[in-house]
Formats: sequence, structure tokens, C-alpha cells
Amino acid sequence: MAEKKAKRTGRIKQMIEIYRTTKVHDRNLPLALLACFLGPIAVAVLLALLLPGGTWFSWILWPLTGVLIGILLVMIVLGRRAEKVAYNQIEGRPGAVGAVIQSSLRRSWRGSETPIAINRNQDAVYRVIGRGGVVLISEGSQQRTQRMAADEERKVKRALQGVKVVHLYVGPDGDGIPLAKLSKALVKLKPALNRNEIAAVYNRLSSLQGTPVGIPKGMDPNKVRSQRPR
Repeated sequence: MAEKKAKRTGRIKQMIEIYRTTKVHDRNLPLALLACFLGPIAVAVLLALLLPGGTWFSWILWPLTGVLIGILLVMIVLGRRAEKVAYNQIEGRPGAVGAVIQSSLRRSWRGSETPIAINRNQDAVYRVIGRGGVVLISEGSQQRTQRMAADEERKVKRALQGVKVVHLYVGPDGDGIPLAKLSKALVKLKPALNRNEIAAVYNRLSSLQGTPVGIPKGMDPNKVRSQRPR
């Protein structure tokens, strides 16, 4: 009982801290959360007034339902706006893609926040494996990372013939994907591997991977995770 209470208290403190941190960069946050909370309550009271056959029970049930829905909306909106602020803070910085890989990828995807290739300009290439196949994600200058990504693709195809390799680029050049939309871009890829194949491909490539090149300086992936409510 005491442990559950401690967890509940910890979550409340975490939500408060997320709110305070996000509010610094999102001035409209208080009004947005207030509208999310009061809106469902107003609708619930209106329904209680307009629906025929109302009783004292409905007058309790409808507002209570509105309150619960309002709390849920507040949590959802706070989480999304906090995530947006976090992405805006790190977008364009070396290691930003690694932060997204560590904190935002679904369980169906496997990868590391550590790049598999990096140059002196801190342009980097990351690799994740999921239903969409082997995905090489370039970060930095699109022109400089093209050759790096092509080299990594050749390594993958030498180790695993017939495996689909997809290239994605996150950055300001050309048709680059915004950092905040990276997770969605991965989910939208057409299925190419099943769950067992994902594990086999990941293990095979991990066994061939040499010494990790390290996360580019100036980025702590944990900073993104701390912004998101659990």
C-alpha cells in the first residue's frame, strides 16, 4: 500500500515538474490545459441539462465523467506539448536522432542511440531494425552523410543478402524529415520483416559491429526522456 502511494506521489511530482519545465518554453500551456479540463465538464453539464429524464444520479454521473475526461485530456496534451518542446530544444544538434531512438521508438524497433558512423563534422548515421527492414538514419549534412550511409548499406548487404535497407535523412536539407516526425516515418514504412526476423537481423548486425563510435558531444539522450510523462 505504501509502495503504491509512493509511486502515485512520484508521478504527481513528475507531472508538476514537466509542467513547470514546459511552461517556460510554451506560454500558452496554462490556457490550453485549462480549456482541456473545463471543456469536457461544460459539455457534461450541458448534456445533463438537455437530456430528458434527468435524475439526481445523472447530475452526479455526467459532471464526474466530464472531470475524468478533462484530467485525461490534460495529461495527453501536456505530454504532447512537453515532447514538442523537447524536440524543438534539441533539433539540429548532434545526437538528436540518438535521443529519439533511445526514448521514442516502439518495442517493435530495435536500435541504439550510438551512431554506427560519424565524421569530424559530427554528421552521423544511425541504424535501427524493425518491421520496415534495416533503416539507416542520417543526421547532419545530407551531402556529407550520403557516402557514409552508402558504405553502411554495403556492409549490411554483405552480411545479410536480400534484407531491405531503407535510408532516412533527418535535417534541414532537401526533403529532410523533421526530428519530431521521425518515429511516425518509421511506423509508416511498409512491413518487410516479422518479429523473429527482426531479432535475427539485429543480432547478426550487432555481432559484426565494431567498437561503438560514441554519441556526438553536446547531446544527452536522457534529456528527451526526462520531458515525457510515464
